[in-house]
Amino acid sequence: MGARIPSWSGGRLERLLGLEHPIVQGPFGGGLSSVALTAAVSEAGGLGSYGGHILAPGELTGLVAELRAATGRPFAVNLWVPQPGEAELRAAPADVDRIRPYFEELGLPVPTPGRQAGQDFDDQADALLAAGPPVISFVMGVPPARVLAEARRRGVLTIGTATTVDEAVALEEAGLDAVVASGSDAGGHRGAFLRPVHESLVGTFSLVPQVADAVSVPVIAAGGIADGRGVAAALTLGAHGVQIGTGFLATGESGASELHKAALHAPDARVTVLTRLFSGRLARAIPNRFVREMAAFEEEVPPYPVQNALMLGLRREAGRRGLAGLVNLWAGQAAALTAPGGARGYVERLLAETGKIMGGRPAGG
Repeated sequence: MGARIPSWSGGRLERLLGLEHPIVQGPFGGGLSSVALTAAVSEAGGLGSYGGHILAPGELTGLVAELRAATGRPFAVNLWVPQPGEAELRAAPADVDRIRPYFEELGLPVPTPGRQAGQDFDDQADALLAAGPPVISFVMGVPPARVLAEARRRGVLTIGTATTVDEAVALEEAGLDAVVASGSDAGGHRGAFLRPVHESLVGTFSLVPQVADAVSVPVIAAGGIADGRGVAAALTLGAHGVQIGTGFLATGESGASELHKAALHAPDARVTVLTRLFSGRLARAIPNRFVREMAAFEEEVPPYPVQNALMLGLRREAGRRGLAGLVNLWAGQAAALTAPGGARGYVERLLAETGKIMGGRPAGG
């Protein structure tokens, strides 16, 4: 594969992960990932990724088998590192009453107060390590030392996600093989874990060069990158590759609904907000009816995973019915640069655009 590495790439990320191109597809949680998209990106020479944080251990085992059957090239499965105390959280009656009108509007059973649990991370990690995907990526924190040690023992590469320089340093010190520098431009959930999110909103252009100076592992730039101009800028700033989320979310193979994809291409996609309303964690989305009507409760909704579990039934049914006003329209700040089409064609366009800008200059060495 090494002979096909673009002349404008330093090749370090490609050599580490066994890729042809320094392009990583952002992992989408909540059902937005698909085997078809992950495999298409990997087959195109990048690193396809699948967001697995809502999957049970047995489902993760099956997922890895499906991905292996779909592509013989490297791919990644992503998990969320839990925050302290999350497993003990409970939904209060007020948490349910706040969203009751929306469930009643759609004729859905209203959630009940009490424990609203997500998956057990330790069980997920053990199942995923046993399945042995080529790469496991993480967001929301530093994975436990035992998980990283077992990944090294099994030859599974690991990627962590940082929203600040200090987080990137912590990930390198823990022994992860590469770090995603995720700027505040990025769509979906913010993964800050050393400081509150509002103290960790660093733009991609500010974050990437500082992380590149601070760590010795390969750096993958994320946030606000959707075309070759963004790829070239990230490499020029010192990144060894890029991770693109919203651009791949807009492709035909992604698991996003047609109404979500249509929203990414609409003029309204030029405006995004950070909201806790859908999951209990701040995430960047296109504002819609639910975000605007519930704006006054941003600080009152319970943390993840409680709010995420409470909202799950509403989000799924609204998506099924095509009600864009009641679903989470995750989008980064470069959504307006996306276009419909297939994942392979998108990768090829990124490479052509970047090559035209970078010429034969190596970057991210």
